[in-house]
Amino acid sequence: MLRIVNRVLLGLAGLVLVVAGGAVLAVGLGVDPPSWWPHHGPADVLLSDTERTRWHDSGWWWPAVIAVLAFLVLLALWWLTAVLRRHRLAEVLVDTGDGEGALLRGRALEDVLTAEAARSDGVERAHARLTGRRSAPEARVRLRLQPHVNPGEALHTLTTEALAHAQHSAGLAELPAEVRLRAAKHRAERVS
Repeated sequence: MLRIVNRVLLGLAGLVLVVAGGAVLAVGLGVDPPSWWPHHGPADVLLSDTERTRWHDSGWWWPAVIAVLAFLVLLALWWLTAVLRRHRLAEVLVDTGDGEGALLRGRALEDVLTAEAARSDGVERAHARLTGRRSAPEARVRLRLQPHVNPGEALHTLTTEALAHAQHSAGLAELPAEVRLRAAKHRAERVS
């Protein structure tokens, strides 16, 4: 969804900038603008003195201008952080052997990887997330292990079973993974 919104916003912003810039350039080069166009020639200014001071004495003008500009800055910052901070890989490119490939939902592969890792012996809880590019995904897996489990064995089981199955089923040449292991807190029984 974010990808679609991002493309639409970038497309609209680019279209507005190209049309406005092209129109100003054309008028500046001497093309006669239509009668409704706000500027009438190369010597015309963007904002005349009358236009700049029209609302100067109104008490609502400057707060409204500042509020609109602040909103636009906050919207731009939100958009920038949403674009730069990708939590999840939306889709994975699966090699189908026909040269075109297919797209697998990243969330589906994450869910399968999480479920298979959680079924391993001694794993109390598992969570998997895919990052990277859709043609070269990377996995980040967090496991919470029960106190009696050997971390080396749990890591070996994860790599040879869950990660290997995910790599094979998606047709990936490799699936690098960062694994974080945590021990579950052991609760001692109270003897009275």
